[in-house]
Amino acid sequence: MKIGNYRIGMRTLKTGIAVGLCILLFHILDREPPMIAALAAVFGLREDWQTSLKFGKTRILGNSIGAIFAAMLVVIQQFTGWPFWIELIGVPLGVILIIIFCDLTNYNAGIIGANAAFLIIYFTIPMDETVIYALARVLDTFIGTFIAILVNRLIPGGPKPSDKLQP
Repeated sequence: MKIGNYRIGMRTLKTGIAVGLCILLFHILDREPPMIAALAAVFGLREDWQTSLKFGKTRILGNSIGAIFAAMLVVIQQFTGWPFWIELIGVPLGVILIIIFCDLTNYNAGIIGANAAFLIIYFTIPMDETVIYALARVLDTFIGTFIAILVNRLIPGGPKPSDKLQP
């Protein structure tokens, strides 16, 4: 589809559909805001469903790592009673440790996703729901990734660049 000088491709439309389905599902299920699921859908919708599946696995593992680190930091914060100092020192240290952990486990593809999840979960986690909240955000990633894969699988895409006729 072309609007003026801009082309809107199938991947763009499918991404919008996946985000809309996340919003609808979360509304129906009366869940927390669909931010993480919608982000997972945007990140997960790739050129085809196989690539979406591969990327989705990376995203889910990265989010799981970030959630674990965020939950651990909040527990330390609760235990010590020093919220500001743990945040000031712990968050940068958490980012460093996540990078080191991902590098040591040869999971460099997950560094950015793990740190994004860590920061989003840490800064939005209610103090009384540490582990439950972190697990819910990982579940949100599963939901958004699954929706992206499903949309990519069920809605046919347009021609790939290699399928177009050459002049």
